[in-house]
Parts: sequence; C-alpha cells; structure tokens
Amino acid sequence: MTDAATLMAAMQERAPLLRQLGYRMRFDLTDLGESVLLDATGPEAVIQQVDDTAEADTVLRMSAENLGKLMAGRLSPMLAFSTGRLRIEGSKGVALKLASLLDED
Repeated sequence: MTDAATLMAAMQERAPLLRQLGYRMRFDLTDLGESVLLDATGPEAVIQQVDDTAEADTVLRMSAENLGKLMAGRLSPMLAFSTGRLRIEGSKGVALKLASLLDED
C-alpha cells in the first residue's frame, strides 16, 4: 500500500514540473484519510501533509494507490475521472492544467 510520505516524495521529484501549475491543489487520499497539499503559487512548489480543511483552488479525491499511478504516468487523469476513481471539487480548469503537465513528462 502506498502511503502519504511516499506520494509526497514522488511529487517532490516532479516539483520543477509541478511548480508550473501556479495554484494550490489538495489531494484527499480517501483510503488513508490523509491529505497532501501542493502549493505551486510561489517560486518553488511546496508539498506538505495537511488536514482536509486546508484551503486549495482545487481538491482531488482518490485513493493513494491511484494517485501513485497518476504521478507515475500509469493512470490517465481523464480515465480516472471518467471511471469515478478521481473526484474533483473546485476549479476543473486547474485539474486539467495538472493533467496536461503530467502528460508532458
């Protein structure tokens, strides 16, 4: 099983790419009951564990396993959304921007 620390490390490896997002995005890990915040509003992407009330432009809800697959490029964001493995709250445009950044790599 993937844990929040492993996912944050994977995000940190991709921080130069993710900082191009320009928004705050929270990932709520439904199976772990934990949340990770990606704050790409500053010069560096900040990735940290937060509670599920942390303010964000967009919230993505999914299992830790699916987020790991998404970050590794083994799960298409569009497929995850259309099959219900990913739920989006807030700006869909920010989620689409993240999807396009992940597809670039």
